[in-house]
Amino acid sequence: MSHRRWHVLVTGGAGYVGSALVPRLLDAGHRVTVLDLYLYGERVFAELAARPSTAGALREVKGDLRDQEVVARALAGCDAVIHLACISNDPSFDLDPALGRSINYDAFRPLVRASRNAGVKRFIYASSSSVYGVKEEPEVHEDLPLEPLTDYSRYKALCERVLHEGRAPGFVTLVVRPATVCGYAPRLRLDLSVNILTNHAINHGRIKVFGGSQQRPNIHIDDMVDVYLACLQVPDHAIDGQVFNAGYQNHTILEIAEQVRAVVGPETPIEITPTDDLRSYRISSAKIARDLGFRPRRTIAQAVASLRDAFAAGRINDPMNNPLYYNIKRMQQLALR
Repeated sequence: MSHRRWHVLVTGGAGYVGSALVPRLLDAGHRVTVLDLYLYGERVFAELAARPSTAGALREVKGDLRDQEVVARALAGCDAVIHLACISNDPSFDLDPALGRSINYDAFRPLVRASRNAGVKRFIYASSSSVYGVKEEPEVHEDLPLEPLTDYSRYKALCERVLHEGRAPGFVTLVVRPATVCGYAPRLRLDLSVNILTNHAINHGRIKVFGGSQQRPNIHIDDMVDVYLACLQVPDHAIDGQVFNAGYQNHTILEIAEQVRAVVGPETPIEITPTDDLRSYRISSAKIARDLGFRPRRTIAQAVASLRDAFAAGRINDPMNNPLYYNIKRMQQLALR
């Protein structure tokens, strides 16, 4: 791979994945503009902004993705977009479906159009592995039909179609379908499966599992960041119009709980509660390994350890209750519209 330097607009850049991605983009020599509402804290990048090495390389635009004037201001001078901004996951989307649609879907086509008109050369869209729905196939690959089960995943799938329709010469488009991300980041989420189990193991003294046989794909947040960094460096022909799954191994919820216990402490009890929801999700990441040479390098256990260490260092304040770590609680607190 060559090392091409971009000016990247990261929408939702102050979110969970963005807070880990933006510093790495800067360290790699890229310029970065962040467009975000900063709902989960306005000082996510305070240390970065104060670093002499990033002076002039980081620009922050606080604003709404649905505001076209704000979007145009954020796009100025950018030649790549990594689109992370959304109302994330099913429960958060279901809290206010109209809000979810307005951000996740209605704002997407105008963003794609504005990006192309602004001279953006590469547009990377963070979709979701949930677009597949529940499949019987043991290896869920990119060529299988999409059968989303919820509005959140349905709009993710529809945005993929919009992006494909917007593809044009000189406007390279790529869809990434991530597994569930896990591990510590500056803007932390504690409402995702591995992070939930780790938080409860450390701060509640037990791990509660509903069912346990359901399979869930996960990916360490640093590996997720590596995916986006890699997708900025590969040549156009390797990714233009492509779709890539991005995940680690598919584990059952009980297996994940056992990995959490192995890191946190073997004496931690696991409580299993029956559930009617035994849906299993799996993905294959063979294509991204074959075509881009990307393979995750970090395990779920390492993600758990990163959280354990952050708790021990006092970097996480009131982890069981603080709305800043829980999307739904924060959205309810702010009455976002």
